Amino acid sequence: MFRARSVRMSDNPTAAVLVIGDEILSGRTQDTNTNYIAKLLGTLGIDLREARVVGDVEDEIVAALDALRRRYTYVFTTGGIGPTHDDITVDAVAKAFGVGVEYHPEALAMLTARYRPGEFNDTRKRMARVPRGAELVRNEASVAPGIRIGNVFVMAGVPTIMRAMMEDVAPKLARGAVVHSATVGARVGEGRIAEGLARIARAFPELSIGSYPFYRDDGYGTQLVARGRDAARVEEAAREIESLVRAEGAAPERI
Repeated sequence: MFRARSVRMSDNPTAAVLVIGDEILSGRTQDTNTNYIAKLLGTLGIDLREARVVGDVEDEIVAALDALRRRYTYVFTTGGIGPTHDDITVDAVAKAFGVGVEYHPEALAMLTARYRPGEFNDTRKRMARVPRGAELVRNEASVAPGIRIGNVFVMAGVPTIMRAMMEDVAPKLARGAVVHSATVGARVGEGRIAEGLARIARAFPELSIGSYPFYRDDGYGTQLVARGRDAARVEEAAREIESLVRAEGAAPERI
């Protein structure tokens, strides 16, 4: 895999994702939330720069959160805000910010209205706990809210609920210039085009130029990607890549 980037593409808002949960690390549950968040942020011109996965260990969550929230414009956590004993994200976030935990009155009211009399027990009340001073993130899928404190958004791990929370979060985020991309597929090995691709990367220093090999039942090849915030320059680079592929006797295909 070849990747070249001579300069940073911009000083756009940046972000990180912190995935929380033993079930992710054990392989029992597959993380699809990071992919969704990355694509959504891309449409807003926010660069997702890092993603981490940590287990249900308070000190590890605190350490990761402290590192990420100081480095990036936004941090999005997923997982660990349900009603069970191992849902410790709220406590860890509160510890990272040096504040206590309290019941949010609006969250209590929303959850009380959701359940029938007698069903809203102490366990379910855990879903109304927030770090002191936090704001609520709305959730049209299951009512139980997410949380915003500082530059950190604390969201559910269940994908449908997390997406509902992101619908509330997205309009509140700072926007940047959107990244444009062009992908050229070619039935040619990386080794044959590496030198030419490096030459193209030098000619377009403001873009990110990458190659990603694939192996399938019907043969192998490479996907060649140009990314950047100037759509015209991305297209120009893509045409250069197509010419390179043709020069190697292969047929380029836009993907």
